Amino acid sequence: MRCTLHRQPVSPAANEKALAADLKHAPDLSAVLYSAAIFLSAFLLLQVQPILAKLILPWFGGAAAVWIVSLAFYQLTYLIGNVYAHTLMQRAGARISTRTHALLLGTSLLLLPILPSAFWQPRGAEEPVWRILGALAATVGLPFLLLSATSPLLQAWYTLGRQGLRPYRFYALSNAGSLLALVSYPLLVEPLLSTHRQALFWSAAYGGFVLLCWTIAFRMRAVNVPPTAQLAPPARRTEDRPHWKLQMLWLFLAACASALLLSVTQHVSQNIAAIPLLWIVPLSLYLLSLILCFEGERWYRRRLFLPLLPAALAAMAYLLSPRFEGAGPRWLIPLYFAGLFICCMVCHGEMAALKPRPEFLTLFYLMVSAGGAAGGLLVALLAPHIFSSFYELPLALAACAVAVLIALLRRPGPSGKRLGRPAVLAAELLALLLLALVSYVARLQGRQSLVTARNFYGVLRVSILPAAGLRPAVTQLRNGTVVHGEEIIGPSDDVPTTYYGQNSGIGIALLFARQAGNIRVGIIGLGVGTLARYGQKGDRYYFYEINPLDTELATNLFDFLGHADAEVSIIPGDGRLSLERQSPQQFDVLVVDAFSGDAIPVHLLTREAFQLYFRHLKPHGLLAIHVTNRLLDLPPLIEAEARTVGARAIALTNAEDEANAVYESTWVLVDLAATPNPTVSNLAGSRIALPPGTSTQTEAQIEAQNEKKPVRPWTDDYSNLLEILK
Repeated sequence: MRCTLHRQPVSPAANEKALAADLKHAPDLSAVLYSAAIFLSAFLLLQVQPILAKLILPWFGGAAAVWIVSLAFYQLTYLIGNVYAHTLMQRAGARISTRTHALLLGTSLLLLPILPSAFWQPRGAEEPVWRILGALAATVGLPFLLLSATSPLLQAWYTLGRQGLRPYRFYALSNAGSLLALVSYPLLVEPLLSTHRQALFWSAAYGGFVLLCWTIAFRMRAVNVPPTAQLAPPARRTEDRPHWKLQMLWLFLAACASALLLSVTQHVSQNIAAIPLLWIVPLSLYLLSLILCFEGERWYRRRLFLPLLPAALAAMAYLLSPRFEGAGPRWLIPLYFAGLFICCMVCHGEMAALKPRPEFLTLFYLMVSAGGAAGGLLVALLAPHIFSSFYELPLALAACAVAVLIALLRRPGPSGKRLGRPAVLAAELLALLLLALVSYVARLQGRQSLVTARNFYGVLRVSILPAAGLRPAVTQLRNGTVVHGEEIIGPSDDVPTTYYGQNSGIGIALLFARQAGNIRVGIIGLGVGTLARYGQKGDRYYFYEINPLDTELATNLFDFLGHADAEVSIIPGDGRLSLERQSPQQFDVLVVDAFSGDAIPVHLLTREAFQLYFRHLKPHGLLAIHVTNRLLDLPPLIEAEARTVGARAIALTNAEDEANAVYESTWVLVDLAATPNPTVSNLAGSRIALPPGTSTQTEAQIEAQNEKKPVRPWTDDYSNLLEILK
């Protein structure tokens, strides 16, 4: 017996009778088959995100914002996928929806393998956001959209005609697949497979997923279930449909959790390093909260998490104060990540408690995905254009407090009673205090800063710091919380400061190189142009700088470039991409001083990068790499890289000189063993009397350290940050 759709209304009794007959004679659709497809779709959905982000990260200078913009793209595409699933289930029967989905899945195979085209690489200092979005859309847009739609579609198909089922457990299974994908990436996938192979393996797995979905679609051909809009009685469709206010609350709670995820990830990555590990951990915590909240009611306990929420919000808000600007990963990582998990548990727990009946399942997922996309777009695309600093994090904290307050007022507690007036007042006070924090931080930073500017690459802040003790007054440039340069105010304004003092590794390298006559120096990373101070008449200094804001501030607010005796040129764009497009430059010294957060971008430390550097150096030239870092132990990696290209390395660390605004810093000097550099040879042979406080770590000492903790050299296809974590 077939269930045939007519233009005239069908009575509920006749509809249910026909549907029951259809399902009775239909093939048994195994829950295992559905579970496998849902799990695999979720696994692929999350596994592709770090793979593609890592593939395109070198194109955009290794900036932390690459991951944030990528997340926003995936959330928006996830929303479109849920709109597609919701529309398909509302407007078409099971047979039409399965055929449509199967056809699109087959079409998406034409986009494999998922390797981004070089067409999307930037050519200079143009706006990178649209190139990132274009690269992702062209490479994985359709497969990701279909993966996003698969879970709600399959859950809706599975529940058709099956009364009393709990499809939300499939949602928990879906998030478990996503969590496994994220956890396995830094622990298994990244260490064992090159990035190119990761993309190929993912493409093969996606092909298997398409075959699995085709199997389910083929088995559904025997059932012609009408659209879900026609399955429920008219009274249920009108009276029991979730009110728009409830739908907006779903969206608001989801948006708060999403905005917190992106803003916390951005804050931590910007101030530590743009590395997959710091992307994946917060996203894993976010997904874990979804799994626990939707698996069952026993995990989210108001008595446990509601008291923790004010503490988490207050702790993260307090960490935003200027007092913690220089806080290292020991403080930032555990406190922010624990706070994020607590906030997500409360937002998702309250959202799960307000979920509707299964017939409104796709509507619920649609609003949740809309909230996730709204939060992501606010942080990734809107905030950089409307805020001069990272105000989205305190705003997300305040919004979380407001959203949870609304949810608590709407949903009674276990006793059936709503919140009492004292609890409401306390929650309102917390929200107001967090909102006040936004204006306080903005006002405080405005008073302390001469200029604050923001773009894709972060927030640059120029401040005047008064003299304190031995330390002179300086004009300082910060990118987030990382100092990128200082200039002394007064008679000593031409003294090299911060990481570039005359006793530092780069100071020694440039001073000794100049003894042989005029020199050509290439520098990847501008900062405030401090190294131009070493230039003398007849010298040529070439700075490669990807951030146009940095160039503008260094040129207009600092004097190192304007007062340089050497001829200075600034080449816009990523340093490595620029060097790849240039003919050999015959540099005497090539300096790598580019930092994303507190770490050097990965693509500047690979074997292919070292080969490029030595192509641009003279035969006896010197490569100097700045490795000062709180999180990563870079000298062993650089020594391992040097050996792969027939070079040797020596590390120099200088002491702090507070009177001249010089920081402790570590530089690694590298030369080719076949054409040794005199400075490196003399340092290795202890034939140079080093200034007090400056020490060396010879190649043999670094090799001995490598033997205790072996480091595999990096390539453009392979890198593993876990090996070099301090």
